[in-house]
Amino acid sequence: MSQASLLADEGLQLDNQLCFKLYAASRAVIRAYKPMLERLDLTYPQYLAMLVLWEWQLQPPAQPTVKALGERLLLDSGTLTPLLKRLELQGLLLRQRSASDEREVHLALTLAGCALRERVLPLKNQLLCERGVDLGALAALRGQVALLLDQFMALR
Repeated sequence: MSQASLLADEGLQLDNQLCFKLYAASRAVIRAYKPMLERLDLTYPQYLAMLVLWEWQLQPPAQPTVKALGERLLLDSGTLTPLLKRLELQGLLLRQRSASDEREVHLALTLAGCALRERVLPLKNQLLCERGVDLGALAALRGQVALLLDQFMALR
């Protein structure tokens, strides 16, 4: 087998695939979050939605809508709607149709949704501490992955 062929084969080995490492790391992180989220009665996608809604409390978007949430989470409304219905049934948020455009659904946290935020931070810190995560390395990695994501999103 030629040197070029060996190099090509290495490029196709699973352990050399960044996409696989990102996929496996994502699944491992979500699995690690699961016990914490079960205590909060949230799924991981619900948790992500709540993170955005908590962000919006501090810096409200022009339109706090399902569409804006979908854009922020890179999810379509068909995926978000059932998730948001469950959060509403749990009493964590309110969904309200816009008076000016009934296709637009506005989102707002309830008092219970706001209060949940205070329960999340200590649990998240405990999760990172238990695993000995280096916060500086984590921040650097997050920055690198954000750049990678931006590069791939630019191709859409």
